[in-house]
Amino acid sequence: MSDQEAQRIQKIIANSGLCSRREAERHIEDGNVRVNGKIAQLGDKATPDAAIFVNNKPLMMKQERIVTLIMNKPKGVMCTNSDPHAERTVFDLLPTDLLRLRLFCAGRLDKDSEGLLVITNDGELAHRLTHPSNEIIKRYRVVLHRDFKKEDIPKLLQGVEYEGDFLKAEKVLPAPQVGEGHERRLEVHLHHGKKREIRRLFEAHRYFVKKLVRVQIGRIILKNIPKGGIKILGKKDIERLFG
Repeated sequence: MSDQEAQRIQKIIANSGLCSRREAERHIEDGNVRVNGKIAQLGDKATPDAAIFVNNKPLMMKQERIVTLIMNKPKGVMCTNSDPHAERTVFDLLPTDLLRLRLFCAGRLDKDSEGLLVITNDGELAHRLTHPSNEIIKRYRVVLHRDFKKEDIPKLLQGVEYEGDFLKAEKVLPAPQVGEGHERRLEVHLHHGKKREIRRLFEAHRYFVKKLVRVQIGRIILKNIPKGGIKILGKKDIERLFG
């Protein structure tokens, strides 16, 4: 009998560096996790030395350095390390020495979006960063296909049920009235990050998002990083992710 303390299985998986805690929960819900030969259920606990298999592969506890970095994600690359059919991913842009680590995205941007992206092998950090209860602000610059009507701002702030999700913005700011096309440019703040949330939110109000750039997470602002470039975060920078 192990003298290690039992923990929730999704926490053990996240601590291994395989994926975030939320992704681990999805693996459990899908029946893809076995513990000591039995299919795991959400809420089950185990000790870290238990025989845990995810997608029929043994879970290996990490014996590697913890790394958290930010990337200026370019348009056209995907935030996945588990899709063999993905043409090009953000991990293809990383230096060789980082590819040895089991890194994953803590919060995603869709293929056509760009900007600030957090990549880490710290499961607990990813969970804190992406869980909606922590209300970490993400700031985006948006360009629409047509002029935006300011009277639609309350609708975006109030929220809307669309495609089975409740979608809403925390703040919507029209761009300064300078330059050609300013009527189509906005700044949008979100606390959470449901799949393609900004695109679908505007789609629900008959706008099409032509360009979407995430420029801030917490107090980390995207600047001085070229497209496809990265910056490894130190302890103080990581604290700034959480405000």
